Amino acid sequence: MSTLDDTNINLPPSLLLLGEKDANKLGRTLTHEHLALSFTNFYVQPPKHLKRFLDGKIELQNIGLVKQYPYSNLYNLKYNDADTVEAIFEDVKLYREFGGGTIVENSNYGLNRDIPLMKRVSQETGVNVIAGTGYYVAATQSASDLNLSKEQMYNVMMKEMTVGCEQSPDVRTGFIGEVGSTWPIEAFEKRAIQATGELQAQLKCPVSFHPGRNPEAPFEIMRLYQEAGGDSSKAVLSHLDRTIPDEQKLLEFADMTKCYCQFDLFGCECSFYQLNPVIDMQSDAQRMDRIKLLRSDQKLNRVLISHDIHTKHRLMKFGGHGFSHILNNVLPKMMLKGFTQEEIDIITIRNPMTWLSL
Repeated sequence: MSTLDDTNINLPPSLLLLGEKDANKLGRTLTHEHLALSFTNFYVQPPKHLKRFLDGKIELQNIGLVKQYPYSNLYNLKYNDADTVEAIFEDVKLYREFGGGTIVENSNYGLNRDIPLMKRVSQETGVNVIAGTGYYVAATQSASDLNLSKEQMYNVMMKEMTVGCEQSPDVRTGFIGEVGSTWPIEAFEKRAIQATGELQAQLKCPVSFHPGRNPEAPFEIMRLYQEAGGDSSKAVLSHLDRTIPDEQKLLEFADMTKCYCQFDLFGCECSFYQLNPVIDMQSDAQRMDRIKLLRSDQKLNRVLISHDIHTKHRLMKFGGHGFSHILNNVLPKMMLKGFTQEEIDIITIRNPMTWLSL
């Protein structure tokens, strides 16, 4: 039985199609996804003897290697070309067919956000798409944006949250995110976090953070954000499944910060993580066990899950799991692991709604 029977909370308008939406109408929600971006800045040279297999398009004979070395195929990293757009529409339609209601799109400045595409996807599939504002990591920014002051960032985000976006004046964003940082956190990234905290304190809006690949990064982000006035109960710390592998450290972070703990790399089943090879990427089963750990510590109301799809190879058309993976594969497995339907509804409906609502 759904836990949302008596809920009637209005959400901030983002995409026109979403508008002022009753929380009951969001349905099952993916809180960290991308419909278009370019990730070519993060290209990684593959082992020399494998390079010839990783050049060119994704095909049956090289998809296995692309899954092992996803950041070593430039075609895979161009997640905003015509081939990707076609695959996105097919994938989101299936997400709707299999019971999905809403996608929170985490692209912003530095990731080549495409709001017109978000509008088309929402209108043609019936899935609510919520756009974000804010600034990704310093390495993705233009030279002019790198020099933005904290006040200038604040003003841009305020306009996009309350008036309209530069790219689409008829669209207001529904949250700030994903606000990106590396490790150690660079000066530009600190200003972006602080500006986010100050604006959140005024608007009481939801925010989402991308941490650097170090277990201390989420702690430092939340310190900067809270010192700037940000409310931890409206903040999401993304990618914890690749950032805090130690169970006790995860519980310590959850206890100290009181923010949402997001496991958003569901579908990544390759233990070799190119962007931080010294750690073992968790499997889906391990992600579910981390959620069970938080449940046993009475923190299920602060758990969010998603896929963070940002490369072609994870879309169904290119041999990947697609946006429906959690619905089709993860939730049934969670039931086998002892989660109740009510607990699944808390994670996939109630928690996203509470985070997104004002």
